[in-house]
Amino acid sequence: MLRIPRRYSHFVFGILQSGLTCAIAAAIASYPLLNTGRVLTYWLQAWSLSWLIMLPVVLFAAPGIRRLSLAVTTQE
Repeated sequence: MLRIPRRYSHFVFGILQSGLTCAIAAAIASYPLLNTGRVLTYWLQAWSLSWLIMLPVVLFAAPGIRRLSLAVTTQE
């Protein structure tokens, strides 16, 4: 297992979260091709393109989203 220092956990989280989200979205988009036999090829292309685009978005947007969520919530 990789031993990445905890100070990089924000980046690890962003990589994992964006990869999973893009995989699910690409699978949903690929569903209509299920009967054509091209679903895996299409899914891989859709996933890789969406992950390439979403990874920097997630990494740079996450701190702002975290601050916004803290601003609109209260501690119980």
